[in-house]
Amino acid sequence: MDKLHVSTHNEFVDKFISETSKQELLSVLDYIQDAIIIEDEKGTTIWLNKAAEDLYHMKREDSIGKDVTFLENAGVISTSVSKLAIEKKDTVSILHSNKEGKNLLTTGTPFYENGRIKRIIVTSRDITELIQLKNRIEDVQAALDELSQNKIFYGDIIANSPSMFNVLQLTKKLSQIDSTVLITGESGVGKGIIAKLLHETGKRKNFPFVKVNCGAIPENLLESELFGYESGAFTGSRKEGKKGLFEMAQNGTIFLDEISELPYHLQVKILQVIQDKEIQRVGGIDTIEVNARIIAATNKDLKSMVNEGKFREDLYYRLYVVPIHIPPLRERQEDIIPMVRHFLQKYNNKFNDNKRIDTNTIALLIKYHWPGNVRELENIIERLVITTKNNIILPENLPTYMFKNDGNSGEITLSPIMNLKKALEETEKQMIKNASEKYKTTRQIAKILGISQPSVVRKMQKYGIDHISDS
Repeated sequence: MDKLHVSTHNEFVDKFISETSKQELLSVLDYIQDAIIIEDEKGTTIWLNKAAEDLYHMKREDSIGKDVTFLENAGVISTSVSKLAIEKKDTVSILHSNKEGKNLLTTGTPFYENGRIKRIIVTSRDITELIQLKNRIEDVQAALDELSQNKIFYGDIIANSPSMFNVLQLTKKLSQIDSTVLITGESGVGKGIIAKLLHETGKRKNFPFVKVNCGAIPENLLESELFGYESGAFTGSRKEGKKGLFEMAQNGTIFLDEISELPYHLQVKILQVIQDKEIQRVGGIDTIEVNARIIAATNKDLKSMVNEGKFREDLYYRLYVVPIHIPPLRERQEDIIPMVRHFLQKYNNKFNDNKRIDTNTIALLIKYHWPGNVRELENIIERLVITTKNNIILPENLPTYMFKNDGNSGEITLSPIMNLKKALEETEKQMIKNASEKYKTTRQIAKILGISQPSVVRKMQKYGIDHISDS
């Protein structure tokens, strides 16, 4: 019965081939929705169907006879899957993007004759909508995970990492007392936001929050700005005098940002305010009682400045009652993906847009060292939302300085696959495996990948990745 079935099958095939012309076969291929490109053993294009013309924006007559290097240089394709298939002598699939930023799954399959490669059959499929749906599902899952794990959000500060979680927990605790606080950390980590959180979650929240940038006010004006002045105190002063910033912060909080830039002769006056809770206006003789909490911040090493004689030791210890140190972004990579999502939503809403970020772009954002910290990350995301023409933000949309020495082409090379599901599984497996080699616990892996810890454990079991600590 089986032999009869095979014989009948072969007869139908032979009959179809004998009755179908070459042109009819090519017309059939033109009706297929997937892009098909046929290349010879050297990677020269022999033929492509209508779907390939549309997907890659290239005309058949302009492409036939051109090799893959020419098409790469012309920007038609970014990475040739046929090159990889020829090198590996096996089927290879990659995830990449076309000129419009559409996500493509492309497979190169070698066709052998007499033991040698004769043709490479390249097929491409647009999986943009599938990726977008997957991203939306992951966003919802990530939001649920964040709620379930009690992560802290405040303004543009997200505590996904243990170090930043501890910072916000300490901040909320200190908001309930009136001690002087010194906030330290590199430029752009969010010292001003932490200062505002101290104020807005404390007993003084209904009174003024006055921010003073000690490095932005000219030295000859700083004293009068801080302490005010009496009528006729100096040429050009107001006839009625003026309140200083300490008086304006009455019953509230005064935030002395960049305290390291405070001139040495004014440091003693700040010390007196902290100790005596009173000020004296420029040109005045009376003291004015001041009830304001003092929060200071700096990106400098004040202790070193004390040793160099540039900052008063007594003021340093008065400020250093309860310090809060904010770690740089490069030391808390777990915060990067949630912050990217947060800023992307923020600027999509602001500019009435709907940009998404390609997974390869996110990988580059995680690897970048972020010298400008959170401020730089926010600026980059705002810039990408404004300047990216397509809906998907690709690696090539990033400023070149962010990855010029990275050596990453932006494509993910997959093992030989049979279908889209297998390609996605291979990508997921590779990402989890890479994360497991870098992070010690499944909780850390879950945070960096933006999924729940139980999901990480299940996926590691599914892909046979060595189990590590759950803590």
